[in-house]
Amino acid sequence: MFGLIGHLTSLEHAQSVANALGYPEYAHQGLDFWCAAPPQIVDYFHVTSVTGQVIEGKYVESCFLPEMLTNRRIKAAIRKILNAMALAQKNDINITALGGFSSIVFEEFNLRDNPQVRNVELEFDRFTTGNTHTAYIICRQVEQAAAKLGIDLARATVAVCGATGDIGSAVCRWLDQKTETAELLLIARNQERLTNLQAELGRGKIMELEEALPLADIIVWVASMPKGVEINPETLKKPCLIIDGGYPKNLSTKIQHPEVHILKGGIVEHTLDIDWKIMQIVSMDIPSRQMFACFAEAILLEFESWHTNFSWGRNQITIPKMEQIGTASLKHGLQPLLSW
Repeated sequence: MFGLIGHLTSLEHAQSVANALGYPEYAHQGLDFWCAAPPQIVDYFHVTSVTGQVIEGKYVESCFLPEMLTNRRIKAAIRKILNAMALAQKNDINITALGGFSSIVFEEFNLRDNPQVRNVELEFDRFTTGNTHTAYIICRQVEQAAAKLGIDLARATVAVCGATGDIGSAVCRWLDQKTETAELLLIARNQERLTNLQAELGRGKIMELEEALPLADIIVWVASMPKGVEINPETLKKPCLIIDGGYPKNLSTKIQHPEVHILKGGIVEHTLDIDWKIMQIVSMDIPSRQMFACFAEAILLEFESWHTNFSWGRNQITIPKMEQIGTASLKHGLQPLLSW
């Protein structure tokens, strides 16, 4: 059995879907209440591979909310992730994916140093961040959507916003080694990590966001949107392809132009329907078929009986691992989302 640990996009979102998740008493509660709310298993479903194999899964709602990422509430955020992991392990789930901010909180605050959660000793090989599959899917979206728009990667400039993150650095390695991408623009906040990435790649220009975006034929966005930043579509190249790999995926509401094509990054479509409700709650366009690629990694690991932390630790994603999970993705009927 596989598990998915997720969270909702905001307090308002959480309140609006509390009934659908099965705890209506939470619907009118404020942030302090949600900080104390325990994780719950709210969905149980089956996934069928195109090979005919059938596996079982459970969705664990962590009750974590992005509003908890403040100095005042960060301990509540950490507790949420650890408690959700402990709940998954206690339910004998073989492999569980940490979705959305769950993996970011885990990595940024070194939660592997806190394996004891009350009476549960966390076995970290039961968990994966899903970042390897996410990075693979984003790279395939770049390749396939660029071809769809007539953008020649051999002549294209690709800007990666969030280039030093786990997913962003993997995307840069793939574009450097597996495609003929002409130019890479590296954008991130940490200058030391940027310099190290540039040295590793042996290429790439380190640039500020404002100067890089007008130069890019393709923008891969795998970072949080800085507060106060506005992107004027008139300053972007035409056509321009944007892969929105952030969470929540909201660039399409901020940038609107007929020649700027925004694709929801890190989303896959399954060939067969899945009997779950959670993807409807997070507003997938086709909830019975579409899912986050990080969640799909846990599904693939269960299909293949690879019960291990396939994605784990910052900047540990390699091209061979991306190819390995990519092969499994195709084998079981998953395809990158290509509609905008």
